[in-house]
Amino acid sequence: MSKLNLIAFLFLIHNLQAQNMELPYHQIPDYPQSYTSGAMLSRMIDGLGYRYYWATEGLKASNLKYRTSEDGRNCFETLEHIFGLSVTILNGIRSKPNIRPYDIPVYSFDELRKLTLENLQKASSLALSKTETDLETSEIIFQRGEAKSEFPFWHMLNGPLADAIYHTGQIVILRRASGNPMNPKVNVFTGKTRE
Repeated sequence: MSKLNLIAFLFLIHNLQAQNMELPYHQIPDYPQSYTSGAMLSRMIDGLGYRYYWATEGLKASNLKYRTSEDGRNCFETLEHIFGLSVTILNGIRSKPNIRPYDIPVYSFDELRKLTLENLQKASSLALSKTETDLETSEIIFQRGEAKSEFPFWHMLNGPLADAIYHTGQIVILRRASGNPMNPKVNVFTGKTRE
């Protein structure tokens, strides 16, 4: 490799690493100042964001196409589903209706990853300021045409939030099964990744 090509290669690697550092959840944010309802919800979303960041870090085209069965989602389709869940989580915290049917625009992997992480970061930030009363009166709203369904905010925990964590775990399994295991230095307990 020529010196010029080596410099270009190192510059590319540096830029890719800098882009990843700019994405939310390279590490989990500092603890909230107190144990409030909003802070607990925010921290759960942060835990999802950190897991998602590292589950998707360094995925290759071969990983994105991988599926375990003919009728199951491949890795990229699972990422699209998680993106949709991130929209539902953000809309739920904003008390904004989730319009159905929901067609996800065609995004590249990098766009999808960035948008999902940004949705989670926005949701976490908004959740942090929520009081117990705010959450008691919040609803998850689904709208299809004129028909509207409203659910107590409790469903956010066992619904979209738990589902997104579940599917993020599937990404970890799919990438391992397709020969690209997640960084072993990730520590989901501390929310930090060893260098």
